[in-house]
Amino acid sequence: MITARLLTLLTVAKTCNYSKAAEELNLTQPAISTHIKQLESELNIKIFHRKNHNVELTEEGKIVVKYATRLHNLYTNMIQALEDNKSNIQRLNIGLTPSAESSILSRILAKYSLQKENLHINIFTDNIKNLYSKIKNFELDIAFVDGKIYDDKLNYILLDTDSLVLAVSNQNPLSKKNMISIADLKKQTLILRSRNSGTTQLFADHLKGIGEDISNFDVSMEIDNIAMIKDLVRNNYGISILAKSSCLKDIEKNHFKTLAIENLSMIRELNVVYHKDFTHLDVLNEIIEVYQNERKSKISL
Repeated sequence: MITARLLTLLTVAKTCNYSKAAEELNLTQPAISTHIKQLESELNIKIFHRKNHNVELTEEGKIVVKYATRLHNLYTNMIQALEDNKSNIQRLNIGLTPSAESSILSRILAKYSLQKENLHINIFTDNIKNLYSKIKNFELDIAFVDGKIYDDKLNYILLDTDSLVLAVSNQNPLSKKNMISIADLKKQTLILRSRNSGTTQLFADHLKGIGEDISNFDVSMEIDNIAMIKDLVRNNYGISILAKSSCLKDIEKNHFKTLAIENLSMIRELNVVYHKDFTHLDVLNEIIEVYQNERKSKISL
């Protein structure tokens, strides 16, 4: 059902090179050129233009590749669903932002999968923008994200609220405090998540709200790995802004301390995001119920 021309298009778009696409697909370069020309003729557009020894998508080409990717993913999902149906398996592809991954969510999903004998869960971690793209391209069924980027093609459920805190080493003099001022924060070395992470974006937005800019702070490193950030904080290489929920175990084990920042109430939403075509709402409701029950049991302790 997925034509050779469509696979050729997606492979050229990925490699940006006809020769590399030919090698990957085990075709000749003239065959690759013919497939692309046939598509361009059928759609009456130019899909690629030359750039040095490579090719680059035109604006029309970007549109074609966007929908071709969705078609390919839907076809792949259909084949997988048919195979799963033979084995009586239900498969769920779930995305998590790194902060969500570090919270209790991974344990919730593991607990839920153990309750469902024929459910197979695949978990992927990425930043919020990439997760949104994967949902819209049907690579993911649902995603749990810290924050929200509104998109009218997607549905949202507010699962929980969290807050951002300042994580500091027990060796840092700040660990004796419960709160830090913005002026004192500027004197510290910060280790932050990457700029496109929901955590850093929320921190930057709240700073703007009080007339400050993140560029006025001493950010020494940007790291996408939360475990690495925690290790550096614990060993007093800097301090960091992290989701409170992702620090609970570290606080309990006295790995480091968390502080509030004066005049910054950095409340963060944890949302479930899914495509409007998603049909397994019963599964989603059950996962949410397990999460809520787990949260209640934590609070009651």
